[in-house]
Amino acid sequence: MDFNGHSLLFIYIPEQADKPVFLRGHDVFNSYLRSAGQTVKMSRNQVKEMIATSNEFTFEEHTALSDLTKEQVLQFLNYKSFFELMEKDVPSSTDSIVNRLSEYNFCHENHGIWSITNLGALLFDRDFKDFPKLRGKEVIVRKYNGTNNRSQEFEQHGTYGYAVGFESLIDFIMQNTSRENIDVKREMIPTYPRIAIREFVANALVHQDFGIKGMPVTIEIFSNRLTITNAGAPLNDINRLIDLPPQSRNEELAQTMFLLGICEKRGSGIDRAIAAVEQMYLPAPKFTKSEQHTRVFLYPLKKFKDMTKDEKVSACYQHACLKYEDGEAINNQSVRERFELTKNDSSIASRIIADTVEAGLIKPVDAETKAKKFMTYLPYYG
Repeated sequence: MDFNGHSLLFIYIPEQADKPVFLRGHDVFNSYLRSAGQTVKMSRNQVKEMIATSNEFTFEEHTALSDLTKEQVLQFLNYKSFFELMEKDVPSSTDSIVNRLSEYNFCHENHGIWSITNLGALLFDRDFKDFPKLRGKEVIVRKYNGTNNRSQEFEQHGTYGYAVGFESLIDFIMQNTSRENIDVKREMIPTYPRIAIREFVANALVHQDFGIKGMPVTIEIFSNRLTITNAGAPLNDINRLIDLPPQSRNEELAQTMFLLGICEKRGSGIDRAIAAVEQMYLPAPKFTKSEQHTRVFLYPLKKFKDMTKDEKVSACYQHACLKYEDGEAINNQSVRERFELTKNDSSIASRIIADTVEAGLIKPVDAETKAKKFMTYLPYYG
């Protein structure tokens, strides 16, 4: 821009995901980390991971298992699933198979000795127990009787790599969250949209912080909610997950899962998930965070009269975000459609919009418009 006859250039430098802060007079393990706008004390494992990363080795590139023959590599990795996901025929020779796996950084060869990388093991291991270094990185699914964790129905630990077992994992979650309908014929009615579960679970896998120990990706099923938890604070503002470009904590893992068709890398996964929630008229998903974790809540269908004010405001805001991504603005009619209200409920929709404006989450496109029913609104960042 020009200012007082001078040309000014503004450059925005985004905050890096990991910025270590070393305190003078203390050892290296007394360091702090800036992540997602927060300052947190680093664990010893996080310091070690950052030192390794500074030497240009990411977690995915670290060795999960070494001193192997190429035949042993194929014993530990489910290579057939890889070629199925890539929609390719399995090569006829062992050399061709391991060389192809090596091209994707799943394994490496050094003077005839092979090793499997964390990336290869995480995605295609036949059993997590074969990889002691990845202990605690399997996915856990828990189901409870009721609304709290005092009475547990089961706990299931994943055995296979993320890519190998992903579709089975989603099937398992759907089976244990659907309700049975036997009015005409026996059928299972989903409580949550498969698209939403798929995208949120994939995000949890891709964006987890592998430097945090003892916090595996966990899916918990309650009678009144489904929660998905992963280690690590989100790299984006939790109120801007729909519109901001994605930041990958584990870039190589994200890229590979994108190539395998498991997750979205261009940033549309959250959009698709929330759009699917809207189509089923469910309450808005809720996102929470701490210094150590990110959690997503999904809620089953609830009558409008039973929804809290905060739930209505969240749904209205997410509705505005989706519309904004489509180049549109919300209005009274679109809000009624979001909550499955009739034309006679215009005043109710207006109240929801007013509450969302008051919360600072949406704003009028033209504040001068006199007739409320003709007013349109954008997210606060629009």
